[in-house]
Amino acid sequence: MRRVILLVNFLAVFLFLTSASAQVFETDMIKTSAGDLQITFIGHASLIFSIGGKVIHVDPVGRYADYANLPKADIILVAHDHSDHFDSKAIGAISTDKTALVLTQTCAPQIQGGVVMNNGDVKTIEGFKIEAVPAYNIVKKRPDGNLFHPKGIGNGYVITFGDKRVFIAGDTENVPEIKELKGIDIAFLPMNAPTMTPEMLIDAAKAIKPKILYPYHLSDSNTNPIIHPLINDMEVRIRKMQ
Repeated sequence: MRRVILLVNFLAVFLFLTSASAQVFETDMIKTSAGDLQITFIGHASLIFSIGGKVIHVDPVGRYADYANLPKADIILVAHDHSDHFDSKAIGAISTDKTALVLTQTCAPQIQGGVVMNNGDVKTIEGFKIEAVPAYNIVKKRPDGNLFHPKGIGNGYVITFGDKRVFIAGDTENVPEIKELKGIDIAFLPMNAPTMTPEMLIDAAKAIKPKILYPYHLSDSNTNPIIHPLINDMEVRIRKMQ
């Protein structure tokens, strides 16, 4: 049985020192054929992947960290235009004239210099293969009857790091396109009110069979219901991703 790794663990903590205070974030290290991949858990949907001297930020948002004091980005990936994923000020703080900004059609009018990826697009950026996966709701709707996340608007992303494929799902339910993914080594699947229920997350995880599962985008969700049904099939790692 694969063990569940809890919030407090023996892995290194990523420490950033600022002039006024320290920003401390959990990190994990994953071995890949391209070198060690460091994953830094900023909060909610905000992540940093570091490998071979390259830094990839996913959904940088200023409410979760002071991005002025975080590493500059070689690549920034934005899932969609909601404020818990897209923050132009945070993007500006980690951008240089060489940063590749990848975003969606709805984000593009709000910021200059981005490369749009639509659902199903595949691009190689800074040497990394990046695939845009549809992220949307089927069931969950707003009071006016519209879906929280309509099909075709938002992306999840699969990033290939050497021999490892990492899937960051974005805001989505357990839609068919996710369950068709193959060869996923690490998956970040969301679980809160407008995304997946525990049952949806379990269904998606069992379909794609990642070796390591990180529930994320959690808000105040209780992750306990997903642990027992999944720990025989994969390693479930719980991090501070409220």
